[in-house]
Amino acid sequence: MMKIEYQPPGPVAADFLLSNAFVRGIMGPIGSGKSVACCMDIMSRALEQEPGPDGVARTRAVIVRNSYPSLKSTTIKTWLDWFPERLFGKMRWDPPITHRCKLSRQHELETIFLALDRPDDIKKLLSLEATWVWLNEARELPKAILDAATGRVGRYPSARDGGAVHSGIIMDTNPPDDDHWWYKLAEEGVPEGFEFFRQPGGLDPGAENLNWLNQTAETLKLPLDHPERLAQGRQYYTRLVPGKSPEWVKVYVEGKYGQVIDGKPVHPEFNDRVHVSPVPLRPLKGLTLYLGVDFGLTPAFVIAQMTPRGQLIVLDEVVGFDMGLQQLVNTQLKPLLAMKYPDAKILTLHDPAGVQRSQADEVTCRQILKKAGLNPAAPGTNNFTARREALAWFLNRLVDGDPAIIIDPKCKWLRKGLNGDYKFKRMQIPGEERYKDVPDKTKSSHIVEALQYLTLYHYAPGLEKRQDRRFPHKRYSPALTAGY
Repeated sequence: MMKIEYQPPGPVAADFLLSNAFVRGIMGPIGSGKSVACCMDIMSRALEQEPGPDGVARTRAVIVRNSYPSLKSTTIKTWLDWFPERLFGKMRWDPPITHRCKLSRQHELETIFLALDRPDDIKKLLSLEATWVWLNEARELPKAILDAATGRVGRYPSARDGGAVHSGIIMDTNPPDDDHWWYKLAEEGVPEGFEFFRQPGGLDPGAENLNWLNQTAETLKLPLDHPERLAQGRQYYTRLVPGKSPEWVKVYVEGKYGQVIDGKPVHPEFNDRVHVSPVPLRPLKGLTLYLGVDFGLTPAFVIAQMTPRGQLIVLDEVVGFDMGLQQLVNTQLKPLLAMKYPDAKILTLHDPAGVQRSQADEVTCRQILKKAGLNPAAPGTNNFTARREALAWFLNRLVDGDPAIIIDPKCKWLRKGLNGDYKFKRMQIPGEERYKDVPDKTKSSHIVEALQYLTLYHYAPGLEKRQDRRFPHKRYSPALTAGY
């Protein structure tokens, strides 16, 4: 007879374990006991399975992680810490890694561990019949995996063999950023049959799992709720803070949604607290409206003005996903300009490559801008180094004690990119950290590059090289009117 003593690390984890929602997710800081709770959930549900016609109660769980190294070093290690091979049966390490556990004379649990860094493993998930699926560290998995998993659970054991008493999907994660699918499901509209649980931060009074973190031989002898034992556990989090970035602490210690950079930011000069206005910005009457634009299947516009004292104020952004430039201009940009900036004089700075004709209809991006009355003009170069230096120049300067560039707080994608999502990807080379020479293409990279084209025009060290006759200020045409 085997006896495993487990107590949920706190009330949030306990509620997670008691829930019978078809899809359940738990999010919290590192060390909060999320993974162990998921292990225990699978085991306890397996013990509740009713025997089939042959007298055996069978359960099949599929545990998914994003890569084999993470699967072996964290997920499987946690599983075997609680359910060791010497007591529950040998692990089969041939892919797919499988642990067949004999829980009692009647109860059997088959646990299949899958990493989704191989196409064959994704196919295996789509063909498996399971009772449960656990998505471990769900923020590292695409939503397509969750969607596929919903159709694979509740299919084992079959109805002929008695069916599953409980089935569904469980998920755990450290906090993702606020454009992740987890955030959309948990915060913007929880679908029917879903339930999400959020643990307190590690520095909060109600932090979970403190009675097991960082304990010594002496404190382990104390009652679980003893102040000294809890204080000892709290040190786990207080020691994590020094030397970390505020965003890292926000995600991993405070348990809040945020973005942790995996790579080298293209613009480390950017500081969200310095370069983002605490209040919405208003356009200044009579000043030219500058539009920076980046083309492609994710076209993006940034809208700004240059004040007489030389401060660039970024007022708005317009980003299109999976749509062409024409559609973005007609459905989003023009209505915004007509509503917020009527009668404005416009100058649109674009990638010089925008003069190239499309193979489909031979219409150039520049022609689309011109037809829309957006007064297009191309800076002399689209060289990445020149563009990066131009924006960095503004980010590093002060104007009368204020930042030379200030951004409206609602520019979500621009802020995301400048906060590190627009980055040089790390190269998989052992030893010294090395990064690629060109930025990684992300959802936010296009809006940052749109701002780069805009700042390239206003870049002071390059003014003497600019031929003003190519950008005739006196010939700005009123592109928009109140009735546009």
